[in-house]
Amino acid sequence: MRIGLAGAGRIGARHAETLRTLPEVESVVIADVDAERARRLAGEYGAQAAATVDDLFASDLDGLVVAAATDAHAELVTRATAAGMPVFCEKPVAPDIVGTLQVMDAVERSGCQVQVGFQRRFDAGHVAVRDAVAAGRLGWLHTVRSCTLDPAPPPAGYIPVSGGIFRDCAVHDIDAVRFVTGREVVQVVAVGANRGEDYFAESGDVDTGAAILTLDDGTIAIISETRYNAAGYDVRLEALGAKDSLIAGLDEHTPLASADGGGLLEDGTPYTGFLERFSAAYVAEMRAFVRVVAGQSDSPCTPREALEAFYVAEACERSRREGRVVTIEEVRK
Repeated sequence: MRIGLAGAGRIGARHAETLRTLPEVESVVIADVDAERARRLAGEYGAQAAATVDDLFASDLDGLVVAAATDAHAELVTRATAAGMPVFCEKPVAPDIVGTLQVMDAVERSGCQVQVGFQRRFDAGHVAVRDAVAAGRLGWLHTVRSCTLDPAPPPAGYIPVSGGIFRDCAVHDIDAVRFVTGREVVQVVAVGANRGEDYFAESGDVDTGAAILTLDDGTIAIISETRYNAAGYDVRLEALGAKDSLIAGLDEHTPLASADGGGLLEDGTPYTGFLERFSAAYVAEMRAFVRVVAGQSDSPCTPREALEAFYVAEACERSRREGRVVTIEEVRK
């Protein structure tokens, strides 16, 4: 098959590296707003470069991977599905709820498959926790905890266009909670703080956030985010049940030290970022997309699934700003 790749940045490069290793993929065509960057990436991974997005769409593609800037996602997904092309799109498919609904409507009219890139659904630890919960091994859940702790903040220029810490970062924890539990969130209460660089507050954002999510069966989920965790990149999910508990993301690279002596980080090499922490998951999700393109399976994460996580992230942001409990039904309306 012939796969197009829109976007030659960090995550685009990661997908290009994976696609070249998959036996089903005969060729990859790469385009970027920076044509020279696309040519460099294509040269590095033995792919072809398209001078423009129009040229990319004229390249007789079987499927498209969207790894471009967020504001380009909606147009690329809509255009590809209108042409009958399956799409993999990094989250989000659009920068807001209205845009997401419009894309979802266009996708459903086209009948094409779209897979949204929530890579934690392909992380071995998260899958193992999900399976244990589904099998009843943990008993009924009373608490789920999920965190995303970045080692350093993104550039100042990114924050005004990021959507804020809940929409940009916590949405991964929200989707992970839904994926692992199989339940929906019904209400949230969220808080945020700024103790780092001024540019977060200047953009109306926060550098640290937390939220308590109430699930539809009464389970409590707690999510925690920060842009300042110099110990290293830390993503974990804990499922605590009446019979047992299980954690994803706890290994020799987890940047935790015990105050009682010893610690997990024995070799002193913490995860530096999401590309390293989720390296195997990125490969697994691209393999899943190739199966979607081949018609062997349905999308494992549809735009409708992504929309549900987006609703919760929006509720968290609204709760943080207004200082109150926000229901998901309120956001839907």
